[in-house]
Amino acid sequence: MEKSHRNQRRPENAELRRSIDLLLSEGDNFLKKSLESLDISHYCYDVSEAVEELDLDEDIIRQLLEDYVIQILKSKITFYKYVQELKQAELDNIDLDYTNIRELAHKNLGVARNLRIKDAKKILEVLMKEEDLDYLRLCIKALEISAVKLHPLCAYETLNLIQVKNSL
Repeated sequence: MEKSHRNQRRPENAELRRSIDLLLSEGDNFLKKSLESLDISHYCYDVSEAVEELDLDEDIIRQLLEDYVIQILKSKITFYKYVQELKQAELDNIDLDYTNIRELAHKNLGVARNLRIKDAKKILEVLMKEEDLDYLRLCIKALEISAVKLHPLCAYETLNLIQVKNSL
């Protein structure tokens, strides 16, 4: 029975890995087409910039980057929830209140600024101001791509844990 349980998990993990691989391979194209004005499609994070500017050890910066990736992937779920709530409010002809999205973007923006993650900084600045719900969704997807590009293995492990937690 233990063996069959393990085999049931493998397809999920393989599917998650394919999803991340697809996100990485098509991410730059998505960013170029969907958020061309931000000019982030070919951005590549340089840890040495944060090390030099913050005067911290590279290992510390890399640990902070992992924490950031985890934070963004967890925040992504909340961002989408807030956009969905706004979409429902719009359908119900209720005044839209972007406070929750803006506060969450601001929280994540501070970390992106501190770690000198330039593409995420641009995306989060847009999330703090934008009121077009469809464009907000694109920005959230772009933020996810940005996080996955920073540390694919950490992203995989985090998304896998989220998946397991949600299945319980």
